[in-house]
Amino acid sequence: MTNDHVSRGTDMKRRTFLTQAGAGLATAAIAAPAIAQAAPEIKWRLASSFPKSLDTIYGAGAFFCERVSKLTSGKFEITPYAAGQIVKPLEVLDAVQQATVECGHTASYYYVNKNRAFAFGCAIPFGLTSRQQSAWEYSGGGMELLRDFYKEYGIIHFPAGNTERRWAAGSRRRIKTVADLKGLKMRIPGSAAR
Repeated sequence: MTNDHVSRGTDMKRRTFLTQAGAGLATAAIAAPAIAQAAPEIKWRLASSFPKSLDTIYGAGAFFCERVSKLTSGKFEITPYAAGQIVKPLEVLDAVQQATVECGHTASYYYVNKNRAFAFGCAIPFGLTSRQQSAWEYSGGGMELLRDFYKEYGIIHFPAGNTERRWAAGSRRRIKTVADLKGLKMRIPGSAAR
């Protein structure tokens, strides 16, 4: 064989490979929708601790539900329910644990009365910033620790947003002594309330 024959032979092998590979890719492209069509439809309910009026927080949960539906071509639908529509706002964790709903969107520090460790999945007074929290969860082993902790409650933990650390409490009234706290109303969730 001459170099010309070798060159033509190599070229033929390359064409045969590309033709076969192209046919395989076309088959895969055709099979993918068939696989998606064969997938069962799943419908879940998401109980939120937040009212619809808190668009930034409630809206994040609703956006998540829309995104899951879009990514699965409507095969996996999660319907969000605002605080109180299915369960009381501070009972979302219990509802997921007891399988009243399939998933929940809440702030874990609402449940520090069950176990103070719930605060680590959310915000601790004078704790991590949102960037530090994400770095700890995704690169510092935090996700593994939180998932091990949530296993005790029969729940799989997925972070879905970050509202930043808590600075304990704030007031328009100047506080100089303990007596100044008398009659003062403040919204302080989780471990900051303690």
